Amino acid sequence: MSREISVITSGPVLPGLIAEAGDGATRRFFEFFTANIRNPNTRAAYARAVAHFLRWCEERHLSLKGIEPIAVAAYVEQLQATHAAPSVKQHLAAVRMLFDWLVTGQVVPTNPAASVRGPKHVVKRGKTPVLSAEDARKLLDSIDTTTIIGLRDRALIATMVYSFARVSAVLGMKVEDYYQNGKRWWLRLHEKGGKFHEVPAHHNTEAYLDAYIEAAGIAGDSKGPIFRTVRGRSKTLTPKPLRRNNALDMVKRRALAAGLPARICNHTFRATGITAYLEAGGTIEKAQQIAAHESPKTTKLYDRTSDQITLDEIEKIVI
Repeated sequence: MSREISVITSGPVLPGLIAEAGDGATRRFFEFFTANIRNPNTRAAYARAVAHFLRWCEERHLSLKGIEPIAVAAYVEQLQATHAAPSVKQHLAAVRMLFDWLVTGQVVPTNPAASVRGPKHVVKRGKTPVLSAEDARKLLDSIDTTTIIGLRDRALIATMVYSFARVSAVLGMKVEDYYQNGKRWWLRLHEKGGKFHEVPAHHNTEAYLDAYIEAAGIAGDSKGPIFRTVRGRSKTLTPKPLRRNNALDMVKRRALAAGLPARICNHTFRATGITAYLEAGGTIEKAQQIAAHESPKTTKLYDRTSDQITLDEIEKIVI
């Protein structure tokens, strides 16, 4: 059982505190990470957070049923000395969700984390680096498209920029997810939680995808991934999808070659697209809809239209 949990959660082996509570607790713990959390990144992060908390409890000789709110509060207080507020809040969320799961499974009577408050953390501006429209165009134009790799990379970056999509949503696309609807072509993006989000393809995205798909000869492979890895020195495409770390390496390499900041990342293009859209007169509400954000507050984090302070504003200070 512990080996299965380790493999599926990409986290630590079954904590001793859970094992000591019996088979029911072990199975419920296992189900929490498999049946309850579908996103692999969230699963791994929560596994690390839960393991850290339960190890802390074990060091203080607490049993699973003996964990009380005061213990959780003490853990949160101690964690704030070494972790940033967002990380502490994630740890607390993981512990709270685990105990909710254990309560509904009748493993423990109450959730000791339910009444514990995390540190206050308000974010009004995102930290994702953003490119200007000019630099984004410079990056796209700098890519050598005489090779299949260049065509792929340009199409991938353009898809992220013009659809405001997460890199995972784009890399999860199959060939059939770029499809014609009437006179326009659409993108079917694979979002979190197994959801699909459909948006019209910008004319640049359409042109770049068409060029790449035609050169790659993958139009007939409807169930295959659009963005694929490359096979060694032959520089030919494989049937395997490009992974996020491969995409990040590519973005860093392309940015460096174009003379752009090295801190650019995959998420840069989501923020860049939203900012360019708002600068052109788009609304937060429509940007939220395109980006598939649950809240306009999230979309606002990507809005950098008010970041620059102009000299005219400074000159208004008349003393």
